[in-house]
Amino acid sequence: MGNYVNPGNIAFRRINHPDYVDKTMLIELINARIGTDKCLVCVSRPRRFGKSYAAKMLTAYYDSSCDSQELFSNLKIAGTKDYDKHLNHYQSLYS
Repeated sequence: MGNYVNPGNIAFRRINHPDYVDKTMLIELINARIGTDKCLVCVSRPRRFGKSYAAKMLTAYYDSSCDSQELFSNLKIAGTKDYDKHLNHYQSLYS
């Protein structure tokens, strides 16, 4: 069994290699909804289309128990205005 509360960025670090398709702009969508009335987001995809990869990416970005600055610094999300505001700023759950 793994760590469910604040699992860190190890899982995303394992899948973030040169063949990784950058889907980090999903983070920008979620950042824009934090603290608003429309804060719920459903990430629905067909089977075998990367829901677990997206969950690992989101956990690595938001998890306050680790430093993910260098992990995301050369991905698309690093160029957005709220990138540093939310990076490693929240408690995370992953199961």
